[in-house]
Amino acid sequence: MEFLLGNPFSSPVGQRIERATNSSLPSEDWELNMEICDIVNSSEEGPRDAVRAIKKRIVANKNFKEIVLALTVLETCVKNCGYRFHILVTTRDFIEGVLVRSIIPRNNPPQVVHDRVLAIIQAWADAFRSSPDLTGVVSVYEDLRRKGLEFPVAQLDGYLLAQAPKKTIPENGPTVTAFPAVRLSSKPLIPAHTSELKLALEGTGVFTPSQ
Repeated sequence: MEFLLGNPFSSPVGQRIERATNSSLPSEDWELNMEICDIVNSSEEGPRDAVRAIKKRIVANKNFKEIVLALTVLETCVKNCGYRFHILVTTRDFIEGVLVRSIIPRNNPPQVVHDRVLAIIQAWADAFRSSPDLTGVVSVYEDLRRKGLEFPVAQLDGYLLAQAPKKTIPENGPTVTAFPAVRLSSKPLIPAHTSELKLALEGTGVFTPSQ
């Protein structure tokens, strides 16, 4: 159970995510966001710890500026990290329990959050459609479309097409799991919706529906 694992912001990557999604930030901290990606890629527990911290920042949070910043961290990790992170965030549980849950009407999300979440779901569904292990997001996307939800125009720029790790058996040695190489950009792969983010980040931290 989640509460038995302790504070999601206590791990090295969790601490950085807490800072990168703090509503007191004047704008996104791209250097910190890329540092988060480095930890996710280089440590065994990085992907799981990062997902726990991002989930904590989004679920049941009424500070929509923090949610927007957390979505930015999430997108940046998907664009700059590999299969070990993708397999955790493309599940039906994560898409429905974190992303879709954040935009249900009773949470009264501002339009910028609503549109951003739908754009993420659509982009991931298109990017990972051909990866059998990552199609939980595809099924949620198709369900939402059948229910009549309108999605924005898809934007796939910067998304990596993840592949499942391959297992190889070296001569006279144990089975080794090889993860696909991760492409890290020399500069952040900044998600779309820059103008919407700018509007959101210039607010006071908590949005009203009219914003």
